[in-house]
Amino acid sequence: MKQYSVLIIDDEPDIRQLMAMTLGRMDLDCSQAATVSEALQLLRERPFHFCLTDMKLPDGNGMDIIQLCHSRYPDMPVAMITAYGNMEMAIETLKAGAFDVVAKPVDITRLRELANAALRLTRVPVHMESLPSSDALLGQSAPMRQLKERIQKVARTQAPVFIFGESGTGKELVARLIHHQSSRAEGPFIPVNCGAIPKDLMESEFFGHKKGAFTGATGEKEGFFRAAEGGTLFLDEVAELPLDMQAKLLRVIQEKAIRAVGSEHEVPVDVRIVSASHKNLGKMVEDEKFRQDLFFRLNVIQLEVPRLCERSDDIPHLVQHFIRKYSKEWGMPEARLEPEAMQCLLNYEYPGNVRELENILQRAVTMAEGDEITAYDLHLPGQSSRPTSSLAVSNAENPNDASDDRSLNDGNLESTSSGISDIQHPIETSNLEMYLENIERSAITHALETTRWNKTAAAEKLGISFRALRYRCKKLRID
Repeated sequence: MKQYSVLIIDDEPDIRQLMAMTLGRMDLDCSQAATVSEALQLLRERPFHFCLTDMKLPDGNGMDIIQLCHSRYPDMPVAMITAYGNMEMAIETLKAGAFDVVAKPVDITRLRELANAALRLTRVPVHMESLPSSDALLGQSAPMRQLKERIQKVARTQAPVFIFGESGTGKELVARLIHHQSSRAEGPFIPVNCGAIPKDLMESEFFGHKKGAFTGATGEKEGFFRAAEGGTLFLDEVAELPLDMQAKLLRVIQEKAIRAVGSEHEVPVDVRIVSASHKNLGKMVEDEKFRQDLFFRLNVIQLEVPRLCERSDDIPHLVQHFIRKYSKEWGMPEARLEPEAMQCLLNYEYPGNVRELENILQRAVTMAEGDEITAYDLHLPGQSSRPTSSLAVSNAENPNDASDDRSLNDGNLESTSSGISDIQHPIETSNLEMYLENIERSAITHALETTRWNKTAAAEKLGISFRALRYRCKKLRID
């Protein structure tokens, strides 16, 4: 007995038979229907693993089938067969919940690929709860539950998805979850920051190039699209693409083929595109800064990621997660958060969203005195804080950037008890961060040697917490 079953709906017998023969060779059990009413009768009689339906049928259309299956049989992928080149109809079909769209005349290779993708959804169900915490969206607030439900739905389709949200809300994480729960989960996930690619290199980076295509092209390059073959290409900050590159991207989406720089031939690509931006693309279209036709292709399905202040119920869970994460990462006892500190975190607005909360806690775990994090250790904007020691982090003015913990108070390391002031550091580099790290490394090493590598005593001499000293030793690779 064949393990998987397919329902084929088309009023043309020859097309039905061709698809049935092709899928039958893949060891699939195929049932056929010529009308909507016949299809509904078959659906009532038995379950199917996926369905293929034509758009135009004698007693209705494929959209009726898609909408009905989407509500009654949500676990069954439904693909639409439509006339070649009818892109607008294809987009509407995907928005209605279709798994994918295949054009007439039906290409046999494309049909096999579609069937395999649909069966992967049947064979390998991926649930949000089964993902590692680092790859899952944390939080059970109403906005997050709604977002997770939408992710699970859109992951089952091949439709392009546009993710909208402020910086720091977790747009790339949403894109990764869509990929991991899709039929492309076994394929690559290629993230691309569109705002970080020089304009003159964009075409080569996206589509690849041949050897000798331009000065400096000493070898072949496959490009992002080829790297994402069979998987997902995530275009982060897609609003940063220049207009000429937008036109080239549009053509690739329409033709599903790319041409490498310096090549005379196009190569087909099988890639799902997920894009994201913190900018309003609709407004950019009105201002003629973003192509309307590309916007329609990318924005087939839109997901909006809520700001952290819109889901404040999730803050305690996020706080616990980040404290545990950085305590474990730096080999420290897990810190506790004072009730007053938690209240400060609950009252803060978070213009930098979850990323800012993570940076605040990363710094607090590092610099807290002992194993308890106080409100003072958070260094929130506008918050009064205790005087810092000569080695304390002086980045309270910029809570969004945890990397500022390299800076030292006035560049000074004066300590009469440890003799640190005797250390001389001639400036021999144009890299300020490296220069300051050298000073810090020498001061810590000197204190450790003076105390015979007793870290508790060394921390006291340096005027910092034992926790902060352990972090700095690990950061500076001082054994």
